[in-house]
Amino acid sequence: METINVLSLFCGCGGMDLGLQGGFEFLGRTYGRTGFEVVFAADFDAQPVRIYNANFGHEAHVRDVRTIASAEPPAFDMLVGGFPCQSFSISAQNPPRLGYKDERGMLFFEMVRLLRDRRPRCFVAENVKGLLSANGGRAFPMIVSEFEAAGYHVAHRLLRADDYGVPQKRERVIIVGFRDEADAACFRFPAPLPRAERHVLADVVRAEDDADSTLYFSQKAVDGMMAVRERMNKGRAQRLDQPCNTISAHLAKVSLNSTDPVLRVGERYRRFSVREAARIQSFPDAFRLDVVSHLRAYKAIGNAVPPVLMWHVARSVAAALRHEMPAEATPSPRGGQLSFDL
Repeated sequence: METINVLSLFCGCGGMDLGLQGGFEFLGRTYGRTGFEVVFAADFDAQPVRIYNANFGHEAHVRDVRTIASAEPPAFDMLVGGFPCQSFSISAQNPPRLGYKDERGMLFFEMVRLLRDRRPRCFVAENVKGLLSANGGRAFPMIVSEFEAAGYHVAHRLLRADDYGVPQKRERVIIVGFRDEADAACFRFPAPLPRAERHVLADVVRAEDDADSTLYFSQKAVDGMMAVRERMNKGRAQRLDQPCNTISAHLAKVSLNSTDPVLRVGERYRRFSVREAARIQSFPDAFRLDVVSHLRAYKAIGNAVPPVLMWHVARSVAAALRHEMPAEATPSPRGGQLSFDL
């Protein structure tokens, strides 16, 4: 299998990179090696990087992407990353231009810089569903245009993680770009799995965590939620026979008076344990999380890309790079767009 070297930005605790490289097990299934190898990984937050470095054979660096000179990383064929999206704005110019509200909004342009300067064969970017509607829907087309202006044929689609074997209704925008037209013409987003191969919350919750008293909400919190439950769509106790609602970076501080998913055990309510949260995100049980505090582990997990979802995307990218084009494009059951500027 040909090795495809990867530069990983905003790597966090490594969910995207684990899925990209493969070679792990989850719920009895083996997700084999894909042919991708991360040769340089970086994130500005030292805590998720500690988790990353406890789980990979290569080392991630604690770095601000703006300090990474274009010539610094070793040779790479692919750039991946989930760039921060909170700070985009539309500058009042004619024509309008993509701007930023604070320093976080600058980081997307660093990804574009490395694409322009190093010209890898392809890239994959991941982001939240809200990116599609940012600034009244005007920001996303400009983001795509920036990638195209860097010299890439770009496709994007909104994927839902539970369609691919992740026990979570997590929706994420996946943006894929290829430098060469021949590679782009062969790319198709991965097809959703048959329903029999998908997973629900019951597959990942742990009975032993029901005995952990630190996970339960107080009776006062439960009474407060029950008193106002008719007036608000909150207190999200999850059904075990369905995928979990999207988990977030503040798992350690979930509230019954919010949209955070929680578990109901008899007449009591509890938050997910760290390991349950990792399973909901499709991390294997062998993935170490004990190198940071529970608070930091919850945050890193909530911010991560589900490895199983990324594994399916990686396989589709690898097939395109080998020019293994499917007979026809895979339709998306939840909408999205597949288009290349050819």
